Amino acid sequence: MTAVNPKPDVVVDTDWIAARLGDPAVRLIEMDVNSKAYEQGHLPGSVLWNAYTDLRDATYRPVGRADLERLLSRSGIAPESAVVVYGYSAPLGFWLLRTYGHRDVRMLAVSRNRWTEAGNAWTTNVSEPSETSYVLSAPSSDILASRQDVESAIGDPRYLVLDVRSREEYIGERFWPSGATEDTGRSGHVPGAVHVPIDSLRREDGTLKDPDALRAVFEAAGVDDTKTVITYCTIGNRASQAWFALKYVLGYPDVRVYYGSWVEWGKAPDSPIES
Repeated sequence: MTAVNPKPDVVVDTDWIAARLGDPAVRLIEMDVNSKAYEQGHLPGSVLWNAYTDLRDATYRPVGRADLERLLSRSGIAPESAVVVYGYSAPLGFWLLRTYGHRDVRMLAVSRNRWTEAGNAWTTNVSEPSETSYVLSAPSSDILASRQDVESAIGDPRYLVLDVRSREEYIGERFWPSGATEDTGRSGHVPGAVHVPIDSLRREDGTLKDPDALRAVFEAAGVDDTKTVITYCTIGNRASQAWFALKYVLGYPDVRVYYGSWVEWGKAPDSPIES
């Protein structure tokens, strides 16, 4: 299979961002699982989205469409905005906006540290853009999988369920990636799920490896483009990066993220589990 380089309207570099700082038509979103990096310094004008506190409720369920609309509105995003996501969880923000049909969403596909390495400065000023009114479309089932979709995929040769968590999570030694023991559910993996740890797809700086290296990892695991691939992790963060690698770097035609991921599957009392 031939690798596909992501189009210019999908990924941007630091020069593209630097040339558009202060442009009201461009909105910058830093995506992460906590606020540490953002508080230490971030792109001027960027707003932080926390994958846990902004995109999940107190029970770790994905927030509903109304909550997402409020998040986009307070972030100054309008339907016509060009949104650039960057940071540790950038692929999750990219995937989420694509899922809900935002027309122009792009991703800084290099490490956030490239910003200062290129001679640009961080800011610690918290951006407070003017609020907008944003009405989201229904989520696209073309790139989003539900728990029911995953259950139906088990044993179906047309589908491949891809677990990109760590080995310890996959074999049931831990529920949370950190190894935390609070507020857990059952551990293990979806029956028949193929295991490709996300770290096998990443460079040391957390960005994706080159296309040939990615292809070698997936092919060695038996992940091919003739099936519908459903990726999952714990909360969708790692799963969305694998989704991006398969869909935008390697050109797989049908890849979806199980956004509920293990925090939903492992907490459900009746979901089938292997370990």
